[in-house]
Amino acid sequence: MSGWILLLPVVIPAAAAVLIFLVPKNAWAAQNALALLASAGTLALASALFGKDAAFTVRWAGFGMDFDLRLYNFSSFIILAIAAFTFLTAVYSSVFMKDAGRPRQFLGFTLLTAGFAAGAVLANNLVLMIFFWEGLLATLFPMILAGGNKASPTAVKALVLNGVADLCLMLGAGIAAWLSGTLAMDRINLPVGGFWGGFAFIMMMTGAIGKAGAMPFHSWIPDAAADAPLPVMAILPGSLEKLLGIYLLTRVSMDLFRIEPGSGFSLMMMIIGSCTILFAVLMALIQKDYKRLLSYHAVSQVGYMILGVGTALPIGIVGGLFHMLNNAVYKNCLFLTAGSAERQAKTTDIRKLGGLGRKMPVTFVCFLVAAASISGVPPFNGFFSKELVFDAALETNAVFFVVAALGAFFTAASFLKLGHAVYFGKANEDAPRDAVREAPWPMLVPMAALAFACVLFGVYNPLPLRGLIEPVLGQRLAESAAGLPRNWALAAVSVVILGLAVLNHLYGVRKSGKASGASDHIHYAPGLKTVYGWAEAKLLDPYDVGMKLANGASAGLLAIDRAIDWAVARLTAAAAGLVSAGIRRAHTGRHWMYVLWTLAGAAIVALIFAGVGK
Repeated sequence: MSGWILLLPVVIPAAAAVLIFLVPKNAWAAQNALALLASAGTLALASALFGKDAAFTVRWAGFGMDFDLRLYNFSSFIILAIAAFTFLTAVYSSVFMKDAGRPRQFLGFTLLTAGFAAGAVLANNLVLMIFFWEGLLATLFPMILAGGNKASPTAVKALVLNGVADLCLMLGAGIAAWLSGTLAMDRINLPVGGFWGGFAFIMMMTGAIGKAGAMPFHSWIPDAAADAPLPVMAILPGSLEKLLGIYLLTRVSMDLFRIEPGSGFSLMMMIIGSCTILFAVLMALIQKDYKRLLSYHAVSQVGYMILGVGTALPIGIVGGLFHMLNNAVYKNCLFLTAGSAERQAKTTDIRKLGGLGRKMPVTFVCFLVAAASISGVPPFNGFFSKELVFDAALETNAVFFVVAALGAFFTAASFLKLGHAVYFGKANEDAPRDAVREAPWPMLVPMAALAFACVLFGVYNPLPLRGLIEPVLGQRLAESAAGLPRNWALAAVSVVILGLAVLNHLYGVRKSGKASGASDHIHYAPGLKTVYGWAEAKLLDPYDVGMKLANGASAGLLAIDRAIDWAVARLTAAAAGLVSAGIRRAHTGRHWMYVLWTLAGAAIVALIFAGVGK
């Protein structure tokens, strides 16, 4: 196979994006056709490249900075997933984005994102990888801005948070290259012992989890749910950013550095994953908006992936990667169902929705399958990947298993509330009065395909595990994780957790009198009410807290600047004026007065010299 073919997953979507920007703004049909053809062609190419080994290297900028691409089992799997989700999003957007404010901007930058993502995955040189990685940062900003000018604060927030994570990645990559003496990623395998090795790992890990949307780099995602077009949420935090972030985290932990189970770095990743699971799912639980609820789950589910990879155990890494794939499938599907509800019912406020199950049966079934998957209901795909993560977490430390189990409980509770409020019962009186119908078929086909994958990857999990995930570990994996759960006791615990979530939902509905209030008894519980109040006021958001501190510091520095300006421009001038006026009064024109001033001055000088002499 010619190495030149590795350029095509990058060039095809990028070239199509340029053509879309050259097409007249109002030529929606041409823009849409270009997006569909390019994404379909890239998917066909990625399918043909899957499972192949290839390399492409040319001199680029000297000093070891070669244009070096490498295709192997892991990268071929990820670019196939990127191409598949990009194509499904393009099909869905062919209807959803037609009447949106900036459809050309969305389509063009979506294809550019797909090209940069493929480049970042194929890159085998640290500098080249960072080049493509920063391209993703450049496209993130305009994709969010496709929601209109109101989205500009969120776009800036996303740019800052991701930029900080990317700076950490660049610093870590530079140190790793210095320690190893090479920029070729397949030739780097460093210990994390010593200050610089550990620091380089932490920096690169930070860049990876920041891209994946883990805490504390997450807070732009719920804001984007309200401001950005729905397909942006499906393609970025819903799928591509998880694929890229966890891909890099796995490579950093397995290949570039050697992380051992039970080590301090392993525990650090597990703690980050556990905190992300619990804190984000608690915020998802209380949301009253369809898209914001999903956005917090997009953050929470990253925690399971980081937890699994962080165990450094083969079964945990397999579970984390399997959950990465499963999350991209069911979370993309869930966001697409939210888009259908938004387009057809004109709102995503779950307090105003109700009874959509009868009016939008296909959307409802797709939601039901995806919600069962993310909640860990057997035999859907999410159940099997969570069981693998649970198994590895319990083998490391029971505390991490307890946190993961609590996350599963609150996840199920969230989706029981969401499904009950939106798809069952009756809409409130202030709900939209227009007749609600099922979404058009181009929006239904991607949802149905993803829902089918949720079933297939669960019922027949050897397909993704043996075909996609396990080859990544190679000789590290002693036995296959495919099939039924290895630990039936943990599986039984998971089923009990789901049962408790159902009981909690029934209690919450009975107590509040409505499905949308099913979590109010947790929201307003003693202690939690105060913490939730802080969170909803964004007092726990690192970005907003940082901006308030920066604004406060700016105001303080401005006050100091104005004080110095006043002292120099006004106080000094006023003092000089007073001295000048006094001197003018002293000059009376009388001879005896000048003699007196001269004698007084001489006396002062004599006294000074007399004091110095002593």
